[in-house]
Amino acid sequence: MSGPQCCSNPPSLNPSGGGGHVNKVGGVDSYFSGSSHSKLALLMLSDVFGYEAPNLRKLADKVAAAGYYVVVPDLLDGEPFNYQNSNRPLPVWLKDRGPDKGSEATKPIIEALKSKGVSVIAAVGFCWGAKVVVELVKSKLIQTAVLMHPSFVSLDDIKAVDIPIAILGAEIDQYSPPELVKQFEQVLAAKAGVASFVKIFPKISHGWAVRYNAEDAEAVKVAEEAHRDMLDWLAKHHK
Repeated sequence: MSGPQCCSNPPSLNPSGGGGHVNKVGGVDSYFSGSSHSKLALLMLSDVFGYEAPNLRKLADKVAAAGYYVVVPDLLDGEPFNYQNSNRPLPVWLKDRGPDKGSEATKPIIEALKSKGVSVIAAVGFCWGAKVVVELVKSKLIQTAVLMHPSFVSLDDIKAVDIPIAILGAEIDQYSPPELVKQFEQVLAAKAGVASFVKIFPKISHGWAVRYNAEDAEAVKVAEEAHRDMLDWLAKHHK
């Protein structure tokens, strides 16, 4: 994940963006949207650009409007990847921002949500965050998963999945190329009793679901199609 595709179309971060609020949960600054009285929580785990990305928070608000209590944690400790910092190129930045650390940081968040009465937790991950979601699946900490243009996710990761999972990939993606996503689909299809949905979006690139240009009507249209697929999946399996 050291090439430019992971970091294309970087967002202009906005710490005060969105219709929700920022607070700490499990010791981690997080963006919250939706009713805290909902028993259905959704963790939304960012790509390398972090939890202040406007499109990500906009999507969190949209999902919250469907009845979920959405939590977008800052798993990057306030240090999202900055492509302009030549002293910390992506491979260097990743050394202390690995998805394994992200999954460990998420565990106390899950415990805190459960202590507040949340009964079911799903997780949606984008790029870097998708690998964190897979680690949570393997740790049996969530009940439903969605991976959007995943990075780092291996065939062995998918073989370990035993909960409902949706995977949305891009045709132009060097991190999860269509060939790999199709292998994911084959592995999941062979799992009796595990619901799955796999879709490859044609003619679009890695990152399209949250790093689209809001002024590009076609980009918005394709991103919204992915968002609808995600919401449809949650409606069926996160309840």
